[in-house]
Amino acid sequence: MEDFWREKKVFITGANGFLGSHLTKKLIDSGNRPFVLVYEQNPGSIFDQEKLGEKSRVIEGDVRDFQLIEKILKENKIDSVFHLAAQAIVDQAAKNPIQTFETNVRGTWNILEAAAKTPSIERVVVASSDKAYGHHDNLPYREDTHHLNGFYPYEVSKTCADLISQSYWRTFNLPVAITRCTNIYGPGDLKYNRLVPRTMQNLFQNKPPIIRDTGESLRDYIYIEDAIDGYLKLAEKMNKDIFGHAFNFAMNQPLSVTEVIQIISEELGKNIEPTIIKTAGFDIKHQYASYAKAKELLGWEPRHAFREGIRKTKGWYYDQLIGKK
Repeated sequence: MEDFWREKKVFITGANGFLGSHLTKKLIDSGNRPFVLVYEQNPGSIFDQEKLGEKSRVIEGDVRDFQLIEKILKENKIDSVFHLAAQAIVDQAAKNPIQTFETNVRGTWNILEAAAKTPSIERVVVASSDKAYGHHDNLPYREDTHHLNGFYPYEVSKTCADLISQSYWRTFNLPVAITRCTNIYGPGDLKYNRLVPRTMQNLFQNKPPIIRDTGESLRDYIYIEDAIDGYLKLAEKMNKDIFGHAFNFAMNQPLSVTEVIQIISEELGKNIEPTIIKTAGFDIKHQYASYAKAKELLGWEPRHAFREGIRKTKGWYYDQLIGKK
């Protein structure tokens, strides 16, 4: 449905982040010239490397600035919003919860309130996370059976943003839908405290990969191209039957930290014993999700097994860490 986006007035927050860069690029490739909100520069990102700012309409600003957001939506007659901007690091949220709540919660209600006051709005897609579910013994997470149950600051920020988004549909009929992706990985992720980028970095530099606390924790990993496909399919299919709904975008193939490191090591041809470090323990032990609802209602399903995704990812990190030295 590439023609779907050609004439749309699209606004993307967090456009030069990992997910935002890929979404912006995909929309540009579809013939769109989106309006993009950039809070701060992100050197080395896909947005930066591929000069996506030259092919979009860049607005420098902060999602915490309600007047700015309302002005952008109204003056440009925006019809489609992808709200991706967030403080997305669990440990940073624990160290600075106020900033995390300000960005992730207040930033979300600013987007929703401004959209509710903008007559041209047709769809708003809000990025929540599987972290919003919090701890559940019965996995995988399912949208209709698992309530949102965040405990720690990052998880709580996503739980709040998710529930506020649902509230704006139920109370004000705002055409909004919510994504709950599991751990996204792929080229362009510069957050080297995340498992996949950190493991790539350490192995390419012949350093031991890091296991935090235990290698037994289970996570679900989704390749960036599959996540972007989910966002676009959701936005394209949004109607009154989907408004207010949340969708898991996942693999439902949980891997332990040890298994992730082993697969990456094999793909990079490395054999270095991991180092275990202790952390504050603010992570949920096991997390993985069913994508049955997205498959049924959106026709979406992931295309990349984890090993295949790593094969498509490793070249980008080689260029960043080794090839361009």
